[in-house]
Formats: sequence, C-alpha cells, structure tokens
Amino acid sequence: MKENLLKIKSYAFAIRIVKLSQFLQTEKKEFVMSKQVLRSGTAIGALNREAEFGQSKADFISKMSISLKEANETEFWLSFLKDTGYIEQNLFDSLCSDCKELIAMLVATVKTAKK
Repeated sequence: MKENLLKIKSYAFAIRIVKLSQFLQTEKKEFVMSKQVLRSGTAIGALNREAEFGQSKADFISKMSISLKEANETEFWLSFLKDTGYIEQNLFDSLCSDCKELIAMLVATVKTAKK
C-alpha cells in the first residue's frame, strides 16, 4: 500500500516539477537549474517505477535508495531556486512540502525493505 501511494505521489510531484521547469524556462529564461530540477524531480517517480519490478530485493532497495538521493537533490535545487529569487516563497513551500513528504516515504520504504 505504501509503495502504491508513493507511486501516485511521486508521479504527481513529477508533473509539478515539469510545470516548474517550463515556468523557469519561459518566464524566467533560466535553463541550467531548470534542467537540473527537472532531471532530479522526475527521476524520483521513474526510479520508483523501476524498483516496482526489481530483479531482487537488493535491486529494489538500490533503486529506492537512488530515488531517495534524487529527492534530496531536488530539495537542494528547490531551495537554491528560492534563495536565488527564481521562485517565490509560497511556491517553494508547496513544492518543498511535497518533496519532504516523498523523502519521508522513501526513508520508511528503504528501512522496511532492509528488515
């Protein structure tokens, strides 16, 4: 059940990240950081999908751990975009809240899978 909710939330987050990247490129004319946050933010859900059909428990744990690393990197880029004035506080708060929720879910998933 947790993985299913994680799958749904990471997919919805990826859509928000795509829209953020589009906004940064069209409205702010920012192309480097927008691609970085796009890559890491969409990788979270892609890796969850990959893990779903992992070849082994170790493969599942590895993919979920990489997804966790991508979520952590995404949180960095969101903070950096806020602190450099590319996104406003309210957008940052919303996206960062979703990102932190994904991080918590991924930490729990990895811990549970390692038991």
